[in-house]
Amino acid sequence: MQPWIIVLIIVAVLVLFMIFLMVLTRYKKCPPNKIMVIYGKVGTDKAGNSRSAKCIHGGAAFIWPLVQSFTYLDLTPLSISVDLKSALSRQNIRIDVPSIFTVGISTEPTVMENAAERLHNLKMTEIAELAKDIIFGQLRLVIATMNIEEINTDRDKFLEAISRNVEGELKKIGLRLINVNVTDISDESGYIIALGKEAAAKAINDAKISVAEANKIGSIGEANAKREERVRVAEADSEAIKGENKAKAEIAKAQAELREKEAEALKLAVTAEKVQAAKALEESYAAEQQAEISRAAKEKATQEADVIVKSEIEKRQMEIAADAEAEQMRRKAAGEADAIYAKMEAEARGIREKLSKQAEGMQNLVKAAGGGADDAVRLIIADKLEEIVAEQVEAIKNVKIDKVTVWDGGEGKDGKTATAGFLSGLLKSLPPLEEMYNMAGLSLPKIVAPQKEGSPDGKEGKTEHKPDKKA
Repeated sequence: MQPWIIVLIIVAVLVLFMIFLMVLTRYKKCPPNKIMVIYGKVGTDKAGNSRSAKCIHGGAAFIWPLVQSFTYLDLTPLSISVDLKSALSRQNIRIDVPSIFTVGISTEPTVMENAAERLHNLKMTEIAELAKDIIFGQLRLVIATMNIEEINTDRDKFLEAISRNVEGELKKIGLRLINVNVTDISDESGYIIALGKEAAAKAINDAKISVAEANKIGSIGEANAKREERVRVAEADSEAIKGENKAKAEIAKAQAELREKEAEALKLAVTAEKVQAAKALEESYAAEQQAEISRAAKEKATQEADVIVKSEIEKRQMEIAADAEAEQMRRKAAGEADAIYAKMEAEARGIREKLSKQAEGMQNLVKAAGGGADDAVRLIIADKLEEIVAEQVEAIKNVKIDKVTVWDGGEGKDGKTATAGFLSGLLKSLPPLEEMYNMAGLSLPKIVAPQKEGSPDGKEGKTEHKPDKKA
C-alpha cells in the first residue's frame, strides 16, 4: 500500500474522531431544575421574525459551534419579603400590609423567552429585587381599590386580586407567582383595632344574649318538663288501672273462651276420630276393591296378550302364506300370460296362413272361372247352396203347423184375399235369402234367383184363394 494512502486514511480517521468528540461536547442536556437558553442563530418565529433565543426545559439539544451558544436559567423559587407600610385604601385610611411572596422563573414557552431576554446573566438577588419592586407597585394598586373591611375579612378576595395583578406584571419579565402569604394588617389610626373591638363586643353581647336565652329556655323547659311529668304520671296511673281492669276482663273472657274451645275441640276430636275410622275403613275397602280390579285387569291383560300374540303370530303366518301364494299366482299368471301370448301368436299365424291359403284358393278359383269375379262367386254359392238351404230349413223346423183355419172375407183393398195376405206375411217373416245377399253387397246369380215373372209391373202374381172354412 502506498504511504500517501495510509496518511490519507489516518487523517480521515482523525477527522471523524474529532467530529465525534465535537458532537459529544456540543450535545447538551438540560437538568429538570433549569432552563437552557440557546442564543445566536436559532431561526425565526411564526411571523417570520428572527428569534432572540430558544428555551428548552428538560430534554437535550445540539449546540452548533460558531453560530450558537447556550446558558442556563435557574428555576429555584425566590422568597421575597414585602413590608408594605402606609398604603392608602379606598377609604383614604393608610394601612400596613406585611407579606411574603414566592416567585420563580416560568416554564411557559412565551414567558421563558421573556425570562431569557430580561433575566439573562442576572443573579438571584438581582432578580428578587426586580420582582420586589413590581410587587410593591401592584400591591399598593390593589389596596387602593378595596375597603379595609374587605381586606381584613375577605382575605380570599384580597389574595385573588393580588395574584391576578402581580402575576400579570411578573410574566412580562419571565416570572410567575407561586404563593402569597399576608402575615398581618394594621393601620395608623387604629380603625382595624376598633373594628376588632366592636366585633369582640358584639360577639360578647351576642354570647350573653344567647346565654340568657338559653337559661330562659332551660327554665321554661324544666317547668314544662315537671308539669309534663306529673300529667304523664297521672295519665299513666289511670291508664294502668284501666289496663288492669281491662286485663282482668280479658283474662275472664279468655278463660271462658278457652273452656268453650276446649269443649269444642273435644267434640271435634271425637268426631274426627270417628270420621277417620270411617275413612280408614272406606279407604281399606277401596284399596281392596282397587287391588281386585288391578288383579282382574292384570289377568285380562295377560289373557289378551296371549290371544293377541297368538293372533299376531297367526296373522303373520297368514301374511307370509298369502305372500307366497301371491308370488306363486304371479308366477303362474306370468306363465299363463306367456302361454296365452304364445297361443294367440300361433292362432294369429294360423289365421294368417288360413287367410293366405284362402286368398290363394280364391285367386285360383277366379282363374278357373275365366278371370270373372261374379262367376267365381256363383261357383262358391253353388258349392255352399246345400248349407244355405239347410240353414233356412233349420230356421223354421221347430214351427209346428198341425192345421190352419182361415176365414176369408174376400178380396181386400189391394186385390188380395186374407189367406194370401197371411201366407205372404208368413213367408216374409222368414229370412229372405236374396235380401241377405243384398245386405252383404252381393247378388245371387240368375241361375239361383232368376227374374220372377208376374204382372206387368214386376210384382208377384196374385194367388187366388176361395173362401173355405178349413184349408
